[in-house]
Amino acid sequence: MFLGPLMLDIAGTTLTETDRVQLSHPLVGGVILFARNYESPAQLSELTASIHALRSPPLLIAVDQEGGRVQRFRDGFTRLPPMRTLGEIQDRNPDLSLHLARQIGYVLAAELKACGVDVSFTPVLDLDYEQSSVIGDRAFYREPQVVAELAHALMSGLQSVGMVAVGKHFPGHGAIQADTHVETAIDSRNYTDIEKKDLIPFRRMIDTGLSGIMAAHVIYPAIDPNPAGFSSKWLQDILRNELGFRGCIFSDDLCMQAARNYGSITRRAEQALQAGCNMVLICNDPDSADELLTSLQWEFSAVDTARLEHMRGQQTVHSMAQLHEMERFIRATEEISRISLANISVSV
Repeated sequence: MFLGPLMLDIAGTTLTETDRVQLSHPLVGGVILFARNYESPAQLSELTASIHALRSPPLLIAVDQEGGRVQRFRDGFTRLPPMRTLGEIQDRNPDLSLHLARQIGYVLAAELKACGVDVSFTPVLDLDYEQSSVIGDRAFYREPQVVAELAHALMSGLQSVGMVAVGKHFPGHGAIQADTHVETAIDSRNYTDIEKKDLIPFRRMIDTGLSGIMAAHVIYPAIDPNPAGFSSKWLQDILRNELGFRGCIFSDDLCMQAARNYGSITRRAEQALQAGCNMVLICNDPDSADELLTSLQWEFSAVDTARLEHMRGQQTVHSMAQLHEMERFIRATEEISRISLANISVSV
């Protein structure tokens, strides 16, 4: 059995029979978890074990665990600062900011892996133009070279415990105010302006081994009338052919408002997959998930399967309790805690 192209969510902290039926469907390849799915590290470990036991090969389990206001698992996990904190430290001490980015990546991945989560959709590669209502302090910095350096350091931390990185939101979400969760987002810049700034972190990360990329639901009308995640121009011509990306492309959530203008959930999934996405996300809309499972016709290739399998990374042998006794982990969490206390408090 192969991993399918759909990533779904679940309702609660344990699997229901409905969840089990949905996740066993051959079109499904992954599960994304949210704060509602979390109570404690022990509960999370039981949940991920039950998800992995459903299928062979096991479903891919993902989460948005960036830090700051986008940290789904909190109690029992290390509180991670927003990435803008690293950019502000970079202004004073570049070497320290890179060190702390690696430490955050290590702790983030070590805790998730210890609880059976395969991948976090991080780092954010959007630039901080001080424009976006949804990106904001999720972005590292305003300068693309600094974003690339900090993101690479965080990726190194993730990789040190066997987790791959997923850069988002290609080709860049930071220059507009609109929030694609609730409204249509249009970036009217031409390709040259985007290429010389926003694409730099993506290009640099691709060149150093980035495994996954999530596409934005933003429309860039000077390049293509469709949002980037529905655009073969962006995903095939630019991302695959020009930038040379060979990893896994994820859509953003197809149930977000910015995607709803593009037909039924089946049509949206078809457009995203045809444009070049390897896996599409359907979140917080169980009726759409049911509709898609009964109507989508899609033949998954061996290349798609290999790309998704690579996103699993390496499995850890440490439990959360063992992790908390490791000197490296203790030192890293102490350093991260000092960031939050001495510089900028973690957003809630």
